[in-house]
Amino acid sequence: MKIQNPILTGFHPDPCICRRGEDYYIAVSTFEWFPGVGIYHSKDLKNWRLLSRPLNRMSQLNMMGNPDSGGVWAPALSYSDGKFWLIYTDVKVTDGQWKDCHNYLVTCEEPDGEWSEPIHLNSSGFDPSLFHDEDGKKYFVNMMWDHRIGNHPFYGIVLQEYSDAAQRLVGEKKIIFKGTDIKLTEAPHLYKWNGYYYLLTAEGGTKYDHQATIARSKTIEGPYEVHPENPLITSFPYPRNPLQKAGHASIVQTHTDEWFLVHLTGRPLPKENEALLDPRGFCPLGRETAIQRLVWKEDGWPYIEGGNEPSLEIEGPKMAEVKWERDFEEKDDFNSEVLNLHFQTLRIPLGEDGVSLTDKPGHLRLYGRESLTSKFTQAFVARRWQHFNFIAETKVAFNPNTFQQAAGLVNYYNTENWSALQITWNEEKGRVLDLTVCDNFIFDQPLRGNEIIIPDSSEYVYLRCEVQTNTYHYSYSFDGADWSIIPVTLHSYKLSDDYIRGGGFFTGAFVGMQCQDTSGQRKAADFDYFTYKVTE
Repeated sequence: MKIQNPILTGFHPDPCICRRGEDYYIAVSTFEWFPGVGIYHSKDLKNWRLLSRPLNRMSQLNMMGNPDSGGVWAPALSYSDGKFWLIYTDVKVTDGQWKDCHNYLVTCEEPDGEWSEPIHLNSSGFDPSLFHDEDGKKYFVNMMWDHRIGNHPFYGIVLQEYSDAAQRLVGEKKIIFKGTDIKLTEAPHLYKWNGYYYLLTAEGGTKYDHQATIARSKTIEGPYEVHPENPLITSFPYPRNPLQKAGHASIVQTHTDEWFLVHLTGRPLPKENEALLDPRGFCPLGRETAIQRLVWKEDGWPYIEGGNEPSLEIEGPKMAEVKWERDFEEKDDFNSEVLNLHFQTLRIPLGEDGVSLTDKPGHLRLYGRESLTSKFTQAFVARRWQHFNFIAETKVAFNPNTFQQAAGLVNYYNTENWSALQITWNEEKGRVLDLTVCDNFIFDQPLRGNEIIIPDSSEYVYLRCEVQTNTYHYSYSFDGADWSIIPVTLHSYKLSDDYIRGGGFFTGAFVGMQCQDTSGQRKAADFDYFTYKVTE
């Protein structure tokens, strides 16, 4: 069985893998998107399905007002004592000297069950995880943030014991690892094999110089010696490898006694000039999840099979392939009373007064809220870009009575970078289609003065977006058969981590349905279906 990378396409960063029996689970970051955390399930490490989004209540996760790329960073999933343990960070401040963040624990007997109310553990830094030692003790590790001017902000990996009985951290806090000269040491995961504690971390930041570093010690508190051929995995020396940004990893031993490492990766858009010395560029699909085979050598250290650069294809484990039924059909007719797990909202759940699948049966109804620049309450339901070439389409009924109302199809990275083809109102023309583009918080309306007038006879308007690797275009139809393209070419790279303010953000491109009403009337839009069709 061959496995093609990445195994989770589109925005699925910071993977943490764990096993229960013959079942495998990966938890990934969701940042400001709600519900928080995605847990994927596999029986063979090749075929994965989205199983649950465990942080689905405001009591577990309230991100209203969180900054772009704040929210849930690097969840850590583990299984011990007959239940699953999920550690996560909610990052409230990202700019300036501080990273204000809070670390929590929730548990559940089944990964798709109802997870517990959160236990606050600490707020000293991000990327926490929980280690279950052989003697029954549990240890909590996270990177510690240093805000002091003149100091490196990544102070080191801090260890503290967790008392399940007291439901809090106990005992002394101790820095166990300061990292290598690559710095930016984060994402700690502890393991114990063959009498050693192994500490796996990420270093070098989460861009093209990312890597995974591994160190070991005979005692959990250290000192830790670094792998003799560190890094364990990286793409930095390999600019032509299609899997870039390799780092932020976790390890699993299979029930067939094989070893694998899952890691973050990014796939840059192809550049027009192949003669360029460094083909690395922009990754609108965001940071994805890949898997590599791990081997142990006589020196007692793990190595990536074939060398420390990621492979596009690996030999899978010695187990039968198990394929899932598709968990996101190409077309969602909104005939269920529950929104498909692949759809998310921003920062908070919208509630019944914001979104409904029952107010108009067979439709997704969105009640207009704040603009796409808001970090509080947007009526926006979207899913990830997961392919370089696809068509997204919807059919919407909307009758605005002011230019402050708009509803339609949106391609979105964050509050400062998006485009939207929307039904809105013009005092002279009535209902019109207009295109708005927000590019690093610079706004444009390319159709200004040439907005498309919607016939009075058209209750619904069909909206479509076609992404063709480096560019995308919008089009529309009044009957679903005869389509007209909007003569504006938009660029995929502008919806990437690497473009936004020159980098430093962490999500990926989304496409979805939005309704805004800045008049406060909360005018509703009805979406009859949504399709996402791969064309590559």
